[in-house]
Amino acid sequence: MIFDKKMLALAASLLASPAIAQTDMPFALDWKFEGPAAPYFHALDAGYFADAGLTVTISEGAGSLDAIPKVATGAFPVGFADINSLMRFLDQNPDAPVTAVMMVYDKPPFAVVGRKSLGVEAPSDLEGKVLGAPPPDGAWAQFPIFAAETGLDVDAITVEPVGFPTREPMLAEGNVAAITGFSFSSTLNLKRLGIPEDDISVLLMADYGVDLYGNAIIVNTDFAAANPELVTGFLAAVAKGWKDAIATPDAAIAALIERNPAADAALETERLQMAIDANVLTDYVMANGMGGIDAARMASAIEQTKSVYEFVNEPDASLYFDGSYLPTADMLMLQ
Repeated sequence: MIFDKKMLALAASLLASPAIAQTDMPFALDWKFEGPAAPYFHALDAGYFADAGLTVTISEGAGSLDAIPKVATGAFPVGFADINSLMRFLDQNPDAPVTAVMMVYDKPPFAVVGRKSLGVEAPSDLEGKVLGAPPPDGAWAQFPIFAAETGLDVDAITVEPVGFPTREPMLAEGNVAAITGFSFSSTLNLKRLGIPEDDISVLLMADYGVDLYGNAIIVNTDFAAANPELVTGFLAAVAKGWKDAIATPDAAIAALIERNPAADAALETERLQMAIDANVLTDYVMANGMGGIDAARMASAIEQTKSVYEFVNEPDASLYFDGSYLPTADMLMLQ
């Protein structure tokens, strides 16, 4: 058999070329593989992380605070967590190498979710009732601000610590009149348990004077300082994943269902759409793109936090959010 010399030379050059190096970047989520996690799995399947030179593995979490110590210890270089809980963590652990680098939930999903049939339709209805709240819950962490902004008498509310798995079932069974949680998670979990939608009341804290941000991508700052291009590439891939999920949510949900076959695709599509409409694609994000924060609003959020939490150290917004790793503005526009 006769081989063309040019073909032989090309084959030799391909064999001699080193493979493009890929860096492992495990990513710690805040919660289970549900609808709002779909954009990350879509970004994975679409090759957006691989294009950035990253081998990303995604792990579920156990609440809004869960990823913070994982990233701070370096067990995960990146994670997804509540920025308000991050502020308190850094106040108590001032040398911890962790900060937020990309805002995702521009409007936080922190909510009190109750049942109208149990007498909860407005914040004042919580007085004299039993409120179920998981201690590690991000929404519960912000409840004191919600109570202060709405003038609630917290001494008139019976707070019952509950576990995440029992939170919605307890409300469905009437053992508590309301719960704290993320709006999209608790609402759809209740619907799955057979509670009619018109019996569910959702008190979104952001609609009652709580001027906080929500969950953000966080990084280990030591890793970020050593690998700034990789962090920027990761964030660009995340933005692409969200942009695609907004345009074609069914495709993103398909990527999610592949990892969580037991999930209800229709329910998770609804959950994802709720997160997009209420938390991600806000007026600010429509105008400015995804990922950044408004300095004045962040200052207001810190002041609200100070009203219910005594900082050990003087709060400093630059410790909690670093926008320098964000990709270019055009890559952050979601529509």
